Amino acid sequence: MRLILGSGSPRRRELLAQIGVVADEIRPPDIDETPLKSELPRPYCARMALEKARAVPATPEELVLCADTTVALGRRIMGKPETAEDAAGFLSAMSGRRHRVITAVALRRGDRVWHREVETIVRMKRLTQKDISAYLETGDWQGKAGGYGIQGPAGAFIPWIRGSFTAVVGLPLCETANLLAGAGYPVWESVA
Repeated sequence: MRLILGSGSPRRRELLAQIGVVADEIRPPDIDETPLKSELPRPYCARMALEKARAVPATPEELVLCADTTVALGRRIMGKPETAEDAAGFLSAMSGRRHRVITAVALRRGDRVWHREVETIVRMKRLTQKDISAYLETGDWQGKAGGYGIQGPAGAFIPWIRGSFTAVVGLPLCETANLLAGAGYPVWESVA
């Protein structure tokens, strides 16, 4: 059974490798990721993962794995910042507060789709302007929902989380492994 990863994220590939899963091919989907008017973060995230899974071309025998990670501050969706100024605004808004990171996973084989959403609560310490400026200079904020990656330098800003660390990175491994196993994909077989 061939596995197609519908994501160009190197973090998702690294996470899958931790459970012995290596995609046979990478096919990032090209979809419009604009939230609908008044769309809440969790339904938005679930919709994105499902739309990505349906958008990836695949044969009926291939498994397509897609995910979406959304950072939510209250009802506000904190997408991927386009500029360092956007990232600074996100970080300032989350400074000293809790926010939610939602990662939705969708697995498709033919017309059948399995999916899960995982929500993690993340606390960010109170950030100084120096903290924000130094972080922005690393460039680590680029391409990351909410303008930060917990697995990089911004990990120093996070005193605690409640939920799945791997979901915050971009792929909840427990739920993903369960989805793959449920679809008949051999998880763990290549882990030495």
